[in-house]
This record gives sequence, structure tokens and C-alpha cells, in this order.
Amino acid sequence: MTQTELLYKDPLAAAEQAAQEIAAKTGIAHHDVALVMGSGWVSAVDALGTPVFECNAEEFTGFFAPAVEGHSGKVRSYEIESDGKKLRALVFLGRTHLYEGKGIEPVVHSVRTAVKAGCKVVILTNACGGINTSYKVGQPVLIRDHISLTAVSPLSGATFVDLTDLYSKRIREIVKKEDSSLQEGVYVHWRGPTYETPAEILMMRTMGADLVGMSTVPEAIAAHALGAEVLGISLVTNAAAGVTGEKLNHEEVIAAGKAAADRMGTLLKNTIPKLV
Repeated sequence: MTQTELLYKDPLAAAEQAAQEIAAKTGIAHHDVALVMGSGWVSAVDALGTPVFECNAEEFTGFFAPAVEGHSGKVRSYEIESDGKKLRALVFLGRTHLYEGKGIEPVVHSVRTAVKAGCKVVILTNACGGINTSYKVGQPVLIRDHISLTAVSPLSGATFVDLTDLYSKRIREIVKKEDSSLQEGVYVHWRGPTYETPAEILMMRTMGADLVGMSTVPEAIAAHALGAEVLGISLVTNAAAGVTGEKLNHEEVIAAGKAAADRMGTLLKNTIPKLV
């Protein structure tokens, strides 16, 4: 059976195998925190310092090379020390999206692998459109809850998982103590790859949504189902369709992410040691 076949036939076994490969290559038996870096977020992770290990994700079972600009496709391991406490962070510089047409298993493979590698906390970052008109481009927003408009779940069968505290309130409170200016919002998962129409954004706003993007939700559910605490951070990189009347494009997403990288990197560096 090939590695790709294993991913689709037995995704948890593929995640276990990838986690073992990561442990063997890094020489680190256990990681504590995982980060999945979305579009425009790659440079923010540089604030964590020099990684002790880096390689291409596709060197591990079940991973694919990135298909989207702004995703480097690297896997890194960091050692983070603060107040005498040492943590190991496993960082995925990019992700697979549902709109790529590979199915749900590659979309959630990184977080499943991270939990199998020992991570108790999973931090999911993304670039998103701002539905809430009070949000500014370059503003980070903590995800409080989500609305899925994809009708796709990473779980199957009689797997009934409570999502009441999917985005950990405990962790959100820790992060807000670090940066009291942070707001919280409701994130809509949109399949893509098309951006939303103004009418669709109006519908989402009416439903109570603040943010819209094409990732994060399946990963959050998969990580939570395996027992990890989840923190979701959205970076508003553009106003959603119809908010300003301007057309949407991926280039402005990347540019906004780079502009906010320093703030995001500092937030991650100062917060991670307090999460576990």
C-alpha cells in the first residue's frame, strides 16, 4: 500500500506513521504545540527564532506539496524557552485546502499528525475576509465560533463530538491577556476557490458571521475530536465582497499578511509558552 493509499484508507494510521517519521527525523519524541500557518503567515513564525529542524512536508507520509501561493510547504520544529520552561513546537508552513479537490483527509492530515506527535494545543491561523464592517485590514481576530457552509466534516460514522468549546475559551483568555486589543468573531468556512458574492456575504452577516475564509474549520474539528485544545486566529487581509465595492484578489491577501507579520510573530512568541 502506498503512502497516499494509506491516507485515504486509514487516515489515523497515516497520521501515526507520519508522527513516527517526524520523531525519527527530528530526534524529538514529543512535541507540545502545533501551528498551521495560513496564507501570508509564513514570515510571522520567524519570530520563534531558528528552527532546530526543517524539511519539506511531502517527505512524510500523507503530505502533499503546497498548491497555493503564500504556503511554503515546510515542516519545522522549534524549541521555545520561557521562564525556565521548555516547549517543542511543530510548525506546518502551509496547508491543503478543500477546494484543491483532494478530499477531506489531506486537509486535516497535518493536525492529526500533530496530535499523534504529542501536541496538546493546536494553533490554526488563516487569512480571511472581514464581514464585520468594524474590522480593519491587518487586524487579527480570535475565532470564537464558526459556521460551516461546506457540508463537509472530517469525521464519519457514529462519531458524535461536542463542539461547544471547540475554540478553547481558556486559551482565548490567555491570548487576550497578552494583547487586550484582540477581538473575537464568528468565522464562516467557505469551500472556494471562488470568493463570495456580495449577496452571499449579506447572508453570512445576517447569520451572525464576522469573518469568512476557505480553511481552518475541518482542521479544528479533527484536532478537537482527538482531544487537542484549539486556538484559531484569523488575519483580516481584505474586506469581504460588497463591503467596500472593491474586487478581491489573492495578491492583496499575501501583502496584508506580510505587513502584519511582526505583530503576529510577537503575539505567537509571547503566547505559546503560556498555553501548556
